[in-house]
Amino acid sequence: MRLTPTSDTIAAVATANGRGGVGIVRVSGPAVGAIAAAMLGRLPSARVATFAEFRDAAGSAIDVGIALHFAAPHSFTGEDVLELQGHGGPAVLEALLARTLELGARRANPGEFTERAFLNGKLDLAQAEAVADLIDAGSQAAARAALRSLQGEFSRRVHALDEAVIGLRVWVEAALDFPEEEVDFLADRDLQARMVTLRADFDAIEAAARQGRVLRDGMTVVIAGPPNAGKSSLLNALSGHDTAIVTPLAGTTRDVLRERVDIDGMPLHVLDTAGLRVTSDAVELEGMRRARLEMTRADRVLFLVDAATDPAATAYVTERATLPAAVPVTLVLNKIDLASEPAPGAASEDGVECLRISAKTGAGIDALRAHLKACMQFLPPDTGTVSARERHLSSLRTARTHVEAAYRNLLDTRAGELVAEELQCAHRALGEITGEFHADDLLGRIFSSFCIGK
Repeated sequence: MRLTPTSDTIAAVATANGRGGVGIVRVSGPAVGAIAAAMLGRLPSARVATFAEFRDAAGSAIDVGIALHFAAPHSFTGEDVLELQGHGGPAVLEALLARTLELGARRANPGEFTERAFLNGKLDLAQAEAVADLIDAGSQAAARAALRSLQGEFSRRVHALDEAVIGLRVWVEAALDFPEEEVDFLADRDLQARMVTLRADFDAIEAAARQGRVLRDGMTVVIAGPPNAGKSSLLNALSGHDTAIVTPLAGTTRDVLRERVDIDGMPLHVLDTAGLRVTSDAVELEGMRRARLEMTRADRVLFLVDAATDPAATAYVTERATLPAAVPVTLVLNKIDLASEPAPGAASEDGVECLRISAKTGAGIDALRAHLKACMQFLPPDTGTVSARERHLSSLRTARTHVEAAYRNLLDTRAGELVAEELQCAHRALGEITGEFHADDLLGRIFSSFCIGK
């Protein structure tokens, strides 16, 4: 189900805020011809860069530059599109935009150009989301993954999965439609083999999508532990520069410090937090409250202890009951350069993984980076990764659950109606990824996160 495209004309500044050599005002909709005639004197030939004056209502030049016309349906939005490429001063661009509004356009909402491309069938929903992912990409690997999705690679893999589900539905429903046949279609070993192949196909696409989600959203790590364990030093070691103030005084960090780090293409969002200890200081108490809140939102907690003064990690033993149960923890023994004897390096008594490092000398930091990549099952870039979001993974998991239920029904009960129903639910979940099935509020959430003019 797709919404009906609107018939009004929209306009927006399509380049980033601020001053620049070139700025672009983009217009899309049925009034493009009239707007071009009023501002340029005529509608330029399609796909021909045309030098022109951009005129106001009195006929005076607002700016001079290049006009580009893309005729429907051969444009990004599928509608008539006009781009006015002028000088990139904010005052100039606002004057050009104001003139298009005088001539019948309205200001575009965030992401409305891409939304129209989706509604007009130029992009499916996964491709539309990849536009924003490509703009927001924080690394070359993320940009390449987003481009693959924009070019339709992810959608093609989802469609191939969906076609396999539909093929199984056809088989099962044929068995239901012809019950008088002597052949038991549901007992056919080929049907079971196709089910097994489908499950393997889910494994492959989920792995690629998981990598895409990691490239897009990254991993959020909270560094926690007692004061003076070296949390700020570890943040500096991971980031490669002095982000946090480091002093011998306990309680130096009282708020949450955030730093984005790139580990071989994987975005890592590192949060340094206030030291955990018993105190009556109101500021420290607030800092610890924020630290515990951030831990509940993290993908992993790095609990840091001082290996020189606390080789048995008693600080962790004291705090572990207060750590969020749903968030995995890695115990990190820091300051091994000062430890008089080797600290335990295998695991703590409750089985949590333990690493030994020195944030000061860098010992063990590479092993910590490798550990974090392994925790997210991060693969080397350019392994067919596609840009994906949490909603894509959720839909894939839902579809996978229904396929697994269909397989169990096939083996245990041979209840064809139940098998067919589960496969239909899987088909619908896959359709939500590309937008064949969607809720209007989902579109609103997706496109409102885009920038204006895209």
